[in-house]
Amino acid sequence: MALEKSLYEKLTELSRNLWWSWQPEVTSIFRDIDPVRWTELGHNPVTLLQEYPVDRLERRATEEVLHPRINWAYRRWHEYMEATDTWGATHAGVLGQRPTAYFSAEFGIHESLPIYSGGLGVLAGDHLKSASDLGIPIVGIGLFYAQGYFQQYLDGEGWQREEYIDQTAERLPLSPALTPDGQPVRVCVETRSGKLHARVWRLDVGRIKLFLLDADIPENRVEDRQLTSRLYGGDQRTRIRQEIILGIGGVRALAAMGIHPGVIHMNEGHSAFAGLEIIRQRMKEDDLTFDEALRETASMCVFTTHTPVPAGHDRFGGELLEEHLGPLRDALGLNGETLMGLGRVEPQNSNEAFCMTVLALKVCRRANAVSSLHGVVSRRMWASLWPWRSEEEIPIGHITNGVHVSSWLAPQMRALYDRVLPINWYLRTGEPGVWAGVEQISAGELWETHQSLKHKLIVYARKRLVQQAQRRNESDQSVLAASQALEPHVLTIGFARRFAPYKRADLVARELDVLAQLITDSERPVQFIFAGKSHPADEPGKSIIQRIIRITQQEPFLGKVVFLEDYDINLGRHLVQGVDVWLNNPRRPLEASGTSGQKVVLNGCLNCSILDGWWAEAYDGSNGFAIGTGRTHVNTEVQDARDAANLLKVLRHEVIPLYYDRDRDDLPQEWAKRMKRGVRTLGWRFNADRMVMDYVTHSYVPAAGGLSCDMSQT
Repeated sequence: MALEKSLYEKLTELSRNLWWSWQPEVTSIFRDIDPVRWTELGHNPVTLLQEYPVDRLERRATEEVLHPRINWAYRRWHEYMEATDTWGATHAGVLGQRPTAYFSAEFGIHESLPIYSGGLGVLAGDHLKSASDLGIPIVGIGLFYAQGYFQQYLDGEGWQREEYIDQTAERLPLSPALTPDGQPVRVCVETRSGKLHARVWRLDVGRIKLFLLDADIPENRVEDRQLTSRLYGGDQRTRIRQEIILGIGGVRALAAMGIHPGVIHMNEGHSAFAGLEIIRQRMKEDDLTFDEALRETASMCVFTTHTPVPAGHDRFGGELLEEHLGPLRDALGLNGETLMGLGRVEPQNSNEAFCMTVLALKVCRRANAVSSLHGVVSRRMWASLWPWRSEEEIPIGHITNGVHVSSWLAPQMRALYDRVLPINWYLRTGEPGVWAGVEQISAGELWETHQSLKHKLIVYARKRLVQQAQRRNESDQSVLAASQALEPHVLTIGFARRFAPYKRADLVARELDVLAQLITDSERPVQFIFAGKSHPADEPGKSIIQRIIRITQQEPFLGKVVFLEDYDINLGRHLVQGVDVWLNNPRRPLEASGTSGQKVVLNGCLNCSILDGWWAEAYDGSNGFAIGTGRTHVNTEVQDARDAANLLKVLRHEVIPLYYDRDRDDLPQEWAKRMKRGVRTLGWRFNADRMVMDYVTHSYVPAAGGLSCDMSQT
């Protein structure tokens, strides 16, 4: 280990591997260099260090006594990177020479790298982090979005507006990906209307390499240079060109780097064109027919579907497909209708569009949903692809999503767990027995730790509310009200996620008079914190945000119901660590999984949720709260009304009384007992280590070994 390196060199190396992002002790070093600039720069250590010359950094490190902390962090990082006794070394050896290539349209690793929009991207980021911790041979493939996803602000009418900010590779921990002979990687994909070119960036995520393709290079036409500028931006033509770069370009990038994956994992259908490119390569290199190459390719491909909502599955018309896949179709020896048939449920139906999810299901031998209930829904949804099978035999299983513990667990709660859980428990988070020690935590200590986190959230939320009021040039009275909004002693309910209509963010507000009674109760008050973005093209979703905003501006909700703008990983971290209750009320069964509630569990907060997604298999009657019984009505209006009534009922008769039931020391003993049960029964099941281990066992190893596998019973 090169401890003789300068402090600046050590910090630079640490800043350029995102391992630091899930190490609170290392993150705190960068923060302590300059807390104000750290916040202003979006928690980006690369840009922070660029502002500090070597001599100035040395002075600052001396003032803050950072030298021993930096040396400790540098040693720990090297020990982590060089470790050989990992879970993956024992259980995933077959992937050592031929790793899993994990394709995803977005990766949410840290707020300083905004190439994610929400749950799908954060799940992909957590997947890579746990794969790194476990020592699983994986490489990631994605796109570099120079403008990322949009920054959200609300105008005077409460309507969402989008703002895009350019980010450059020089201000991020990116370096050019290289070929085996040291040349920067370039890929090219032919279309009927010209070639698409991309360069490839490398991003280190612990032990994992993530490769991001970037179309902003001189070889492309002006319009094509913008293809990868925005996540989920543009029209259908932009979308298919992005997905060609991701899927086909991604496979070609791996080949250019000399990486020969043994498994292709497609995280959603955006990357399904990767399967066609692998088929082309096998036909060319091994002289296989299309059907033979399809069979060989399918055996090594894994597909994860994330949504039962029709709008979540990309579809393209025949002309658009021919324009962009024509040259590849020629190389595959297929005619236009045969290619279209690969993306159709009914191959001969000329009125059916080409669906990326259908293509993925046809080029992958192993497919899974992301929760048990979602598996049931997905088998029903895609049963017509296998008309000769009963619904139970449809080869779509499930691997329930999980969250990366070290990324979402508050340091204060981590310190509490360190005292009662086994040594190095964070390396074995997927084992049930590891979490049993949570019961040893006293109610008082657990409650005080939670209260400190809640107070931190309240301070953070007040500050953001003031900034929002100032940005809209609101009156001094509004700014004052924002600064005093929210109280630490009040039951605090959080709702933060994408504002899609089926997630029903305003369900609790269907009966405003009842909600007002709950909020204004002098003895047992309640307050709500909302956050979330709506897709730029989702007008109904934006309308829901606007309705929430108008409620926040009315008496008696002023200061008791608030909306925090520009939801991102940082805001999400504060919320899941500090709220008392996490509210989730989607229209069942449209929530495939819903990982935000899993982050809450780790921090001792309680879920109050519709029995959908992961909560349908998690709730046991005493580890949180359930809204309704899990039954659905065929009429969505009736269902919404029934769920709204059940939500208010569970709040009024279960959540609020339990929270305010205090002993002589003002401790909610029964509430604390439920907090501990939530952590103990759910922490081991719904974390990303367990999830990734399931993928290795049930998907990656069988796929790499060419074994047949029916995922329907996973």
